[in-house]
Amino acid sequence: MLVSCVVYQDGRKTAEISTREIHEYVSRPNCFVWVALHDPEERELDEMQQEFDLHPLAVEDARVGHQRPKIEEYGDSLFAVLHVVEPAEGEFRVGEVAIFAGPNYVLSVRSHAEKGFQEVRARCEREPELLRQGSGYVLYALMDAVVDRYFPILDLLENELDSIEQRIFAPQSSPGANIEALYALKQRLMIMKHAVAPLLEGVSNLSGARVPAMCTGIREYFRDVFDHLQRLNQTADSIRDTLATAISVNLSMITLQENETMKRLAAYAALVAVPTMIAGIYGMNFKYMPELNWHYGYGTTLLVMAALDGYLFYRLRKARWL
Repeated sequence: MLVSCVVYQDGRKTAEISTREIHEYVSRPNCFVWVALHDPEERELDEMQQEFDLHPLAVEDARVGHQRPKIEEYGDSLFAVLHVVEPAEGEFRVGEVAIFAGPNYVLSVRSHAEKGFQEVRARCEREPELLRQGSGYVLYALMDAVVDRYFPILDLLENELDSIEQRIFAPQSSPGANIEALYALKQRLMIMKHAVAPLLEGVSNLSGARVPAMCTGIREYFRDVFDHLQRLNQTADSIRDTLATAISVNLSMITLQENETMKRLAAYAALVAVPTMIAGIYGMNFKYMPELNWHYGYGTTLLVMAALDGYLFYRLRKARWL
């Protein structure tokens, strides 16, 4: 679906045009066309390929989707794929935005993502001096918007991890539920890691010594995006390390609880064992046994059992087995 098709001349919006008129503007100096598509049909991509002379391999990647985040160079044009991560009912919905950028055009193809980039277009149009840099600045603005959307998602993961850590040490905590929550959190974190880490090398190339011609005047802006990606990657690594520690601590808590249960069972078994032993001896029915015919033998035996169990209970309680 076509979202917009706009012509910019010398950094200012000239007109909104139909896709059939693109060829009339792409050859003009200091002019570029910015086209935005959302979940396009094959014929729309084929039309854009003909209008902008896009590389067939890049078009195939945009058509198929499910690509690894990357930035590739095809002659004097660039092709970038970024993951768009959106929270949805406790899970992450992962979409993609494929960006084709050439000297006189920008084509963004958004797939399986709800939120668009209208605010990016408005931002660019408010900055005509920067927009005069051409398609390279639009490429930066789109990438910067996608990367900036990662920060609140990582903040959300950090807050969730803090909540789970508090539950681990809660008295009525459920270790099984904590493990399940930690692993679910780890899966969502890996989605963010897979979105951020592959972009580091590609973006660093856009801000280094050798950059494509369309990016030469704005390499410091791409350096800013690279800095953001580094922060995001470091934060994701920190959360991953804390997650591993939390999982280890939770498993240790499960082991401690099992040990406490076994100690209690052993203590109760010891309390039962003493009277069982004495009763078993007197139940052997031998004729000559101490105090067998004594009038107070039965009561004395019960008192001895109670005294021994009381002493054992005191020692076990003092040792915190009970």
